[in-house]
Amino acid sequence: MRPVMLLLSTAAILAACGSPAPDAAAVAQGAPGAAQAPITGAQPFAPAPFTVTPVAQFASPWAMTFLPDGRMLVTEKAGTLRLVAADGKGSAVVAGTPAVDSAGQGGLMDVVLHPRFATNGIVYLSFSEAGPGGKGVALARGRLVESRGAARLDGLKVIFRGHPKVEGDGHYSGRIAFAPDGKLFFTNGDRQKFTPAQDPKASLGKVLRLNDDGTPAAGNPLAAKGFDPAIWSYGHRNLLGIAFDGAGRLWQQEMGPKGGDELNLVVPGRNYGYPIASNGDHYDGRDIPDHPTRPEFEAPKVSWNPVISPGGLIVYSGAMFPEWRGNIFIGGLSSKALIRVAVTGDTAREAARYDMGGRIREVQQGPDGALWLLEDGERGGRGRLLKLTPKA
Repeated sequence: MRPVMLLLSTAAILAACGSPAPDAAAVAQGAPGAAQAPITGAQPFAPAPFTVTPVAQFASPWAMTFLPDGRMLVTEKAGTLRLVAADGKGSAVVAGTPAVDSAGQGGLMDVVLHPRFATNGIVYLSFSEAGPGGKGVALARGRLVESRGAARLDGLKVIFRGHPKVEGDGHYSGRIAFAPDGKLFFTNGDRQKFTPAQDPKASLGKVLRLNDDGTPAAGNPLAAKGFDPAIWSYGHRNLLGIAFDGAGRLWQQEMGPKGGDELNLVVPGRNYGYPIASNGDHYDGRDIPDHPTRPEFEAPKVSWNPVISPGGLIVYSGAMFPEWRGNIFIGGLSSKALIRVAVTGDTAREAARYDMGGRIREVQQGPDGALWLLEDGERGGRGRLLKLTPKA
């Protein structure tokens, strides 16, 4: 059995060449990152410096995003998209959503607005679907239209499908983030099949970089080496959080195997090792070589064992908690926690862990800088929408 640990790494990282919004051609790539010696000991819960206000409840909610007017879009696992009032006290079903396969870890997953939503009204959704060969994750977009008190997604179209489709109901991932330059990043999990994460032709176990129409973006670093042209990084497992910081760096967290949950700084073209290297083990007890033994792979910036089971991820930039600007917040599922990670340049450390008393699936920052959380609502139950504000 591995020791309880918090692991930091000193990987060489993505550096912007004079711009906070680098593209593939403007990236300086260093050597693969090597891990430092682990820091042993589990993190205790810290006193919460915020007040938690329950606002609403949803049926197994998965993700949320804020509209420019302060209202919210919230996805529910079974396939419902809800348009929620700014105070959370009323919601309506948005018509025109795709049919989803919600077995296991599947369902309607992420929801993100186009960077120019205020003028084009485009909304992106990720979801799991069944089809020839099995099941997979898909990315779709449509235009949010409101008329006579009703809302719908017009012209919803699938613009990318994870490939290949495989049997099983796990590790879809499906997180979406837009880069400062407008490129779309999309996570595809390994679908519990292990080896596709290292397959250059499969999208599984990868971070993908796309145009806003779902086509592979030009300049992706591995295309010239025979990889699928959408791939940005590979060797990932189940990527359930992704966000850019104020310097244009891409942070990503993923569930490890038995131990070894990870927070990664995503460097273009790099291999993050799974399933060849991990700071956890296989669930059947078989060992996986730790990252320090395989320095050719990019090591995580933070690794957790025991695991936190990470959900959503944001980089905080608001005014309500000014001392936390630039910190990363991660929802904890099995840990039933909100984890705050302090970031200094290209290094990171867990700074605090707050007891939330429930499985936290999603973290978002509100327009006023408040933190908003969605509880998981496991096994088809009701998950609360929580608003976090500073204690008086």
